[in-house]
Amino acid sequence: MELLKVSGLFALTALAEIVGCYLPWLVLKQGRSAWLLVPAAASLALFAWLLTLHPSAAGRTYAAYGGMYVAAALVWLWLVDGVTLTRWDLVGASIALIGMAVIALQPEAR
Repeated sequence: MELLKVSGLFALTALAEIVGCYLPWLVLKQGRSAWLLVPAAASLALFAWLLTLHPSAAGRTYAAYGGMYVAAALVWLWLVDGVTLTRWDLVGASIALIGMAVIALQPEAR
């Protein structure tokens, strides 16, 4: 159950970060309205706040979060950008998620 809770929070955090970075990309690369920077800023603020909800030290949280970010970015690549994922993408994301689980679910030091 702990893995599901941690993974869900990391997935939501990754989505907030990706949206917060994708919207400025649309403004700068595709000439979309600068008004997209407002929800982008809100999304990045949400991302920062969500990272604070994890009980472990900041550095460990960032390290574990990285694995979920890799997987979420590849899902974004597939769903939003329409790029077919390769088996190498899937293997890499699996390795990253295993690393995330090892870091996030390690036993507490006594």
